Amino acid sequence: MKTQIVLVEDDAVVMDSVRQLVGFQDDMEAAGEFNSAEAYLEQLKHNSLPQKHIVLLDIGLPGMSGLEAISSIKELGDVDIIMLSTYEEEDKILAALKSGATSYISKRAGLKAILEGIHIVKNGGAYLSPRIAREIVNHFAPSAEKIELPQRQKEILTKLAEGSSYKEIAEELHISVETVRSHVKKMYRLLQVSNKTEAIKLLNNRGIR
Repeated sequence: MKTQIVLVEDDAVVMDSVRQLVGFQDDMEAAGEFNSAEAYLEQLKHNSLPQKHIVLLDIGLPGMSGLEAISSIKELGDVDIIMLSTYEEEDKILAALKSGATSYISKRAGLKAILEGIHIVKNGGAYLSPRIAREIVNHFAPSAEKIELPQRQKEILTKLAEGSSYKEIAEELHISVETVRSHVKKMYRLLQVSNKTEAIKLLNNRGIR
């Protein structure tokens, strides 16, 4: 019996690519395509889909997000849920897995990872693409000693992480742009990083107090 695959995705390019991927496989077939979680759930309620199937579920859907839909999906059917997402943030990954998703694959991992994930899930396993697995490992790994930043530098870094420019930060904190730059340089030296991205990653990984 072929593995039944349902795709819930609002990106036409991704939809077409995965459809072709499934179509090339002898051991699986497409059982449904939906561009919203609501449309998929409606079919589940009416038993219009194969009782046992794997759903590739996007997180960033219009209306109800894929993340919000997980619990309802699990209540309605015997479904293995593989999250397909551009989001690689730790909080979204953990929320999806805790809600009942079997696997979480970054779209950046490509079609090969999606195919590998489907094969593993249909055989009773769970799959995380490498970047996602790293995020989970980082979450559970023992934290190294945190670096303590002066309050002003931590405020500036937090605002940088929120997307604020130096000028916006200067206006919000009532300091000059040059003072912001000076704090940033000192902060980089203290954190032993060379750019904003590395500093923000350290902040997100709770390596700063």
